Amino acid sequence: MERRNRSLKALKELNYINYLDEKEKATHLKKWSEEYLIGQSIEDFDLELADLEQLAELFFKNIHFLKDYKEQIRLELIENKKLKKFMLNS
Repeated sequence: MERRNRSLKALKELNYINYLDEKEKATHLKKWSEEYLIGQSIEDFDLELADLEQLAELFFKNIHFLKDYKEQIRLELIENKKLKKFMLNS
């Protein structure tokens, strides 16, 4: 029962995180993964089929979000380096 409660809590939190703005979403996803995935496997979740499908959808949706967010941050860093170089040369 404890494992099921933990699994439902993880699903509820991941669903909540899905509606945050980009920066908060990225930060909370990091915390979520540290709490629920480090030290245990995703296979340890005890959910019914519908809940597992929702977890899988949210999980892969957020993986895609993190990839896009990482690329966005990378491009911002490149732009900042260009601005810094421009300011130093002025």
